[in-house]
Amino acid sequence: MVMATDAVQVKAFLDDDSETFSYVVYHETERQAVVIDPVLDFDYKSGRTHTNGAQRLVDFVKAENLSVTWVLETHAHADHLSAAPFVKEQVGGKIGIGEHIKDVQQIFKDVFNLEKEFLPNGHQFDHLFTDGETFQVGSMHFAVMHTPGHTPADLCYIVNGNKVFVGDTLFMPDVGTARCDFPGGSATTLYRSIKKILALPEATEIYICHDYPPEGREHECKTTVAAQRKHSKHVHDGVSEAEFVKMREERDATLDMPRLILPSIQVNIRAGNMPPADADGKVYLKLPINQL
Repeated sequence: MVMATDAVQVKAFLDDDSETFSYVVYHETERQAVVIDPVLDFDYKSGRTHTNGAQRLVDFVKAENLSVTWVLETHAHADHLSAAPFVKEQVGGKIGIGEHIKDVQQIFKDVFNLEKEFLPNGHQFDHLFTDGETFQVGSMHFAVMHTPGHTPADLCYIVNGNKVFVGDTLFMPDVGTARCDFPGGSATTLYRSIKKILALPEATEIYICHDYPPEGREHECKTTVAAQRKHSKHVHDGVSEAEFVKMREERDATLDMPRLILPSIQVNIRAGNMPPADADGKVYLKLPINQL
C-alpha cells in the first residue's frame, strides 16, 4: 500500500510472520528516501535466515529510483530480526537508532553473557540519535522524539510535522499499547511517552510498527492522533496514569515472551549483524535459561 501526504509518499510492507510493518518514506519528486524498521526473515525451527521480505522493499526502492539516506530503527525489536545491514548493502543509507540503545545493550550483554569484545557503547550503529535531534533528507524534515517505556531506547520519527512513526509504542486504537515487561521497560514511562505523542496536532498521522487486528479487520498501519485520543482502548482521553499502569502491568503479567525475542535481541543490539563466528567458523546464538 502507498499513502501520500503532501509531497511525501509512504510505502508500507507487511511481514506476515511477525505482523510487522516496515516503511519506505520518500519525496515524490526529489526521490530521496529513508527506510524504517526493515525485517529479516528467520525460521526459528532451523535457525535459517533469508531476505525474501526485505528484498521486496529493496526492489521497490530500485524500481522507484530512490536514493536512500538512512535506515532507521525505532528500537531494538524483540519480535523480529533487523534487515538493516542487508538494506544498507543493497541500496545504501546509514543505520540509525536512539542513543539509549547503549542501556539496552548493557542489559542484554549481561542476560546473554556476551563476548567481552562486545562493547555496549552503540558503535555498532552508524549514528545514535538524541531526543529533539533533527535532520533533513532533501526537503523532508525529520525530528526525533525519545519515547521510552516499551524499552529504554524507543524513538519516534516525526516527518514534516504531520506524520509520526511510533515503532511499538502505540498500536491501532482497537489493539492498544506496547507491553512494558521486558528488562528496562516501565508502564509509567510508557504512559508519559504516549502523552507526548498524543500532544501532537490531532491531524498528525501515526504509522505503527505492528498490527494484531481483531477478527473481521484487515491489517492496518495508519491512524491519527485524534483517533487515538478518542478511541484507544488503553489511553483514550480521560485514562489516568494510575489506571493505565494498573491495566498495563496486570495485562503484561499474562503475556508470553515473543516467539523470536532470544534471537532477535542478540542480533538487533548489534545493528542487525550476527555475533562473531566461533573458532569453528560457524555463527551461534545463545539460549539463556530461566532469565526472562
